[in-house]
Amino acid sequence: MYKLIYFFAFSALLASCRFGSVKKNDLTDAKHEENLQSMVDTDQAFSEACAQKGMRKAFLEYMADDAVLLRPGYLPLVEDDVVRYLSAHEDTSFVMKWEPKGGDLSASNDLGYTYGVYEVKTKDTVLTGTYLSIWRRQEDGTWKFVLDTGNSGTSTDSTTINQ
Repeated sequence: MYKLIYFFAFSALLASCRFGSVKKNDLTDAKHEENLQSMVDTDQAFSEACAQKGMRKAFLEYMADDAVLLRPGYLPLVEDDVVRYLSAHEDTSFVMKWEPKGGDLSASNDLGYTYGVYEVKTKDTVLTGTYLSIWRRQEDGTWKFVLDTGNSGTSTDSTTINQ
């Protein structure tokens, strides 16, 4: 009789541990997805700010203090070089926007990346390419990019960006 009671007690304990674990994983997965969506939304808002305010203002708003830019023909741009680079580029003759196509987060949910396609429109030209941004969650919960890079040239069939 005691063996039967111990068996049921042990089974109940095991079942409660298992269900607790599933709930914790579900919560962890839900938090991960919520944080991932927050980061992707930030990337999309960054694109919208770039199209509305201009590249310089948008980049200065969304970059971390220690951000790195990787640009063709330049060594990695860090710290003051980033600000000088952005300030040297006139940004009223074009509209730049992009669309995140994917991304992921670290297990700690404080570092992640997004990638997608971009488009730069001038009066008579449309340039397209791909980009990658690495994001870090700030103490206030917002996201700032710590690295941004892009490659020019893509097939126009694969770069449809929402208008």
